[in-house]
Amino acid sequence: MDESAERTKVEWREWGEDAFEEAQEADKPVLLSLSATWCSWCHEMDEETYSVPTLAANVNDSFVPVRVDVDRNPRVRERYNVGGFPSTVFCTPSGDHLTGATYLGPDAMRQVLGRVRDLWNQKGEEAAQVPRSLRDQNPPGGEVTADIERNVAGQLTEKYDATHGGWGDDAKFPLPRTVEFGLKRERETALGTLAAVREHLFDDYDGGFFRYAGQRDWSDVHHEKVLDANAALLRAYANAYLYTGDDDHREVAGKTVEYLTTTLWRDETGAFGGSQRPDDDYYAGSPSDREGADSPAVDPTAFADWNALAADALLTYHAYTDDERARRYAERTLAFLDEMVDDGAVVHYRAGDERDGAGERGLLADQAHVAAAFATAAQVLGTDGTYLDTARAVADHAVETLQNDELGAFVDGPVEGPGLLDWPLRPVDGNAAMASALVDLWALTGEERYRSVAREAVGAFAGAADRLDVQVAGYATAAARLVDAPLRIDVAAPAGSDLHRAALRVADHEKVVVPSAHEAGVDEEYEAGRAYVVAGSDVSGPVATPEELSERVADLF
Repeated sequence: MDESAERTKVEWREWGEDAFEEAQEADKPVLLSLSATWCSWCHEMDEETYSVPTLAANVNDSFVPVRVDVDRNPRVRERYNVGGFPSTVFCTPSGDHLTGATYLGPDAMRQVLGRVRDLWNQKGEEAAQVPRSLRDQNPPGGEVTADIERNVAGQLTEKYDATHGGWGDDAKFPLPRTVEFGLKRERETALGTLAAVREHLFDDYDGGFFRYAGQRDWSDVHHEKVLDANAALLRAYANAYLYTGDDDHREVAGKTVEYLTTTLWRDETGAFGGSQRPDDDYYAGSPSDREGADSPAVDPTAFADWNALAADALLTYHAYTDDERARRYAERTLAFLDEMVDDGAVVHYRAGDERDGAGERGLLADQAHVAAAFATAAQVLGTDGTYLDTARAVADHAVETLQNDELGAFVDGPVEGPGLLDWPLRPVDGNAAMASALVDLWALTGEERYRSVAREAVGAFAGAADRLDVQVAGYATAAARLVDAPLRIDVAAPAGSDLHRAALRVADHEKVVVPSAHEAGVDEEYEAGRAYVVAGSDVSGPVATPEELSERVADLF
């Protein structure tokens, strides 16, 4: 259990069958506290509410209290989150919802505890309900067409905040996947958003990006720094540098590499820690104040999906800059991830502290991001190692265990477990990430089955594509790469050669580069020391120099 929970007066149980069995035997409802180590409101609720002796006694006497780390338990998070963290969720001993709220102060908590206790005493299990997001689990399928990409691309301009940057008129998140989608389609909105993120969410002193801003004008910054957001933003700024050559983007990306490889890197796990806690007083201080203060603590838990995002981003930055620090830490992270793969199934996390628990295996986000990271490694570091083999094994496991043959969509993990975990959940973003990784594998291996499965996953949601907005631009990216095959550059030369490095720097971040293509079984007719540009079914003639490659690609657009 995390240290904030240990400081409270509540007798927290771990998430699991035992807690629900206890509730069944005692005929008590369950209080689920969904928390995160980086969540300031979660820590405040521990200090202000759960530490009140009378309230804690009320909870301990009338409920079975369960504390859930939402990063370590993403399937629980997606089924019980009621709109943010902390989520304070009351449910039956079988795990169905009774009611829920986010942060509750002491007075509000007293009222809610009383109402829930009365509701349970009067109606019991009859008061239970399953969230609509789980009840309605038949996504409307359809054909994967260019309309999906056009619809989301149109919203990039329509929903762009021209005054402040970013998308939307409420709280501002950086949306790095949307930025990347925009870099290729509506570049000015993407660059404007990156400028706003740089100005408001980047920590110039310690490095790294804060998670989000609570207001439209990027004020009310929430100071937690989370690995997945920082990794995705590193890749977004690296890709902005690819398109523009602007050293400002490279500088931000380089400082983010430094933050990841110093502050978040954990030698005890050989990987990146999950997050750094917020501390408003610390971040409000001047550089001299910070120099003499302890920086906020880092959660050392090494999550597979987030570390895969970091490895992918580091490799992307290295591909465009030859930065050796980025390459070195990418390789170390890939070694960690390789250890997390067991017969194709990825273990969700490795604990870097004394908290108990073991990560689940075979979650969609882990499978998708790890497969994508190793596919990127094959492109950047070479196909002559085991990177491509690992990517295929991880992707194959996901296809075998998580894809619904009837609907085509992937579920987010094994459909089993206590509470609502035995209800299937088919996330759009997870399916998009898996589909895009499969497209990479199709381009790298020539195996049509990967593209076929990717098309099924994207097509499972295509009937509702007109209702999707810029926040799921990753789905539109996957659809676009299926409608028109991504640009592929086959390099009949080893990784690291001048021709290979030039191929990586072709200004299309959705392309696929195949090094040593003449030895990888792509086309035995390829002439060694030459590169070939593949656009759809058209294969260019051989080019021998980086300059010729640039000219050949330019001729296509």
